[in-house]
Amino acid sequence: MTRQLHFNLFLHDTGHHEASWRLPESDPYANLSLQAHQRLARIAEDAKFDSVFLADSPVLWSDPGRRPSGKLEPTLLLAALIGSTSRIGLIATASTSYNEPYNLARRFASLDHLSQGRAGWNIVTTAGDAAARNFGLDDQPLHRARYERADEFLEVSTKLWDSWADDAIVADKQAGVHARSSHVRSVDHHGEFFRVDGPLNVPRSPQAWPLLVQAGSSEDGKEFAAKWAEAVFTAQPTLAESQAFYADLKRRAAAAGRDPDHVVILPGIVPVIGDTSAEARELEAELERLIAPQYAVATLAYTLRVDPARLVLDEPLPADLPDEAEIEGAKSRRTLIVDWARRENLTVRQLIGKLGGGRGHRTFTGTPSEVADTIQEYFENGAADGFNIMPAVLPSGIEAFATKVVPILQERGLFRTDYEGTTLRQHYGLPRPSNVLDPIGVR
Repeated sequence: MTRQLHFNLFLHDTGHHEASWRLPESDPYANLSLQAHQRLARIAEDAKFDSVFLADSPVLWSDPGRRPSGKLEPTLLLAALIGSTSRIGLIATASTSYNEPYNLARRFASLDHLSQGRAGWNIVTTAGDAAARNFGLDDQPLHRARYERADEFLEVSTKLWDSWADDAIVADKQAGVHARSSHVRSVDHHGEFFRVDGPLNVPRSPQAWPLLVQAGSSEDGKEFAAKWAEAVFTAQPTLAESQAFYADLKRRAAAAGRDPDHVVILPGIVPVIGDTSAEARELEAELERLIAPQYAVATLAYTLRVDPARLVLDEPLPADLPDEAEIEGAKSRRTLIVDWARRENLTVRQLIGKLGGGRGHRTFTGTPSEVADTIQEYFENGAADGFNIMPAVLPSGIEAFATKVVPILQERGLFRTDYEGTTLRQHYGLPRPSNVLDPIGVR
C-alpha cells in the first residue's frame, strides 16, 4: 500500500496565533464552548483527519490578559465529543507527574470503550514550579526524575489495561458466569514510585491501550518516546532540523527493539492560508500587528528563564542566557527558540512575532497549493509521517485547510479519501498491543 500522510488537528480555542482572539471573526469564549469544539471536530472528521487533540496542563498557562486561558478538562471534553463524531480519534493530554496510574488508566480505558476504540493519551511530565505548587510541592521534580516516574507510570498503566484478558467476559447467562475470574489478574506492582495491586476495574478496551502519544524533544524525552510513543508531536522550524529529528527518533526506536514504522512522527505546522500569496501575507501581518508585546515578552522570558527587563524589543537576545542544562523545564523548546533567534539574527520583536503564530513550530504562509507543496516536500524527504495541524485562526483556518489543501493532497494520492478502519490505531496504521501479562504478550 502506498505510504500516506497522517493528520491530527490540534484544537486551541480561537487558533494557535496568540492574537487570533482579537480578529472580528473570533469567538473569545470558544475555549469554554462545547458547540465550538464539536464544530471543529466535525470539520476535521469530514476531511478524514486521523485525530483531534487537546493540550492541557494542571496550571494556568499564561497571563489571562494575553488570550483566552481557561481550559476545560480534556478527557471530559473529548467524552462529550463522542456523540457528535463517529470515526475521528480523540487525544487528550494528561500528566504523569500529577496523576496516579490507576485513576488515569481507568479514565483512558473508559474513554476508549465509550468511543469504540478512538482514544489517545498525550503523555507529558509537566514542567514548571507553578504546577508543582498546585500539588503541595515547593518545586518541580528534576527533569530526569520526572521521566523516570513517567517510565514507571507507563509500566503500571499498561499492566492495568492488560489485567483483563480479551476473552475474560463470556456473559454466559445459562451458567451464571459473566466473566472468567481466572482471566482477570492482579498486577502486583511494587516499584520506586508506585505500589499498585490491581486489577483495573475496567475490562480491556477495544484498542487494548489508548494510542500513546508524546511530545518531549529533550534527550530524556526522545529516549522515553523511543520506548513508549506510538505517535510523536514535535516542533522544528526548518526542513533540515525536522529531518535530523526524524532520523534520530527512528534510530532510537529501532535500538529499543521496536519497529520504527510504528512510531508516527508528526511535526507541528501553523498554516496561514490565502487564495493568493498576497492575501495570506496580509492575514499574517494583521495577526502580528495584534500581538500585545508586554505579554509576549513575559512568556518568552519565562521560557528562557531570564528577567523580562533584559529582553529589549529591538535588540537581539542577551548573549549570556542560561544554558539548557541549567533549566529544569521545557528544555528542548528553550533550545529551539534560542538557536532560531541566533541563526536568523532576530531581534526580540521579530522573535515574538514568529513565536506568536506557533511557539516554535513551522509556520507556512501561502496559497493552498504552496502549503500542499511544503507538506509533500517534508513527507517525501524523511522529515515527517504526517503533521499536527495547528491553524493560526479557528475555525476559518481549519475550514481552509480541509476544503482547499486536503483535496490537493488527495488528488496527489498522498492522503486518504475515506477511513478504512474504525479505531485510532487503525487510522495510524498501528497494531493492537498484545497483552503484557500473557506469556506470549511480551512487548
